Amino acid sequence: MLQLKTLPIQKTQITAPLFFLGIAFCCYFLSDQISEYFIYHRIHIIEHQYWRLLTGHLFHTNYAHLLLNTLAIILLWALHGKFYTTRLYCLLFVSSALIVSLAIFYLSPEMTQYVGLSGVLHAFFIWGALKDIQHHDKTGYMLLIGFILKIGHEQIYGASEEVATLINASVAIEAHFWGGVSGVMFFIFTIAFNKYSVKINNVISTK
Repeated sequence: MLQLKTLPIQKTQITAPLFFLGIAFCCYFLSDQISEYFIYHRIHIIEHQYWRLLTGHLFHTNYAHLLLNTLAIILLWALHGKFYTTRLYCLLFVSSALIVSLAIFYLSPEMTQYVGLSGVLHAFFIWGALKDIQHHDKTGYMLLIGFILKIGHEQIYGASEEVATLINASVAIEAHFWGGVSGVMFFIFTIAFNKYSVKINNVISTK
């Protein structure tokens, strides 16, 4: 079991998750006033309101939807917060949100509206599993297998009707899939970037 002393409670590990959670809660409570200007809506994006590609993820259909995503953020932080830094978390959040939105926009044109953090959370899940594997933690393999099975099941059989009823909306399994893809892409990118940075530093130090 997780113990308090093992939880990732350093400032750099909790600042970004709390920041995005805070924004999500503000968006929820102000939804009636501002959602029409910020949610992902295909027609408005076509009209060049590109900020919706990012901000749409921060809104939710109802309180149950927000609560589910909040619990997921907390669980992912407990599992993989040891790998978090403020900059890394923000980069993964923004990049995965944009990739999910762009994939939906171009590949799922029938989806005219989308809200929620589920796509982004799937990116954090798969990225965290890969980080575990990178650090020789066998739990990462279990999480990776579980993720593949979940995504595969959703693509073949569709989403859970119980979850759809709970959040009062269709479950965007496309967002889950592309969230996973963006998480893998971010993991590969960071490895390549770190290796490139090491090579550059080695060249500079030898001059």
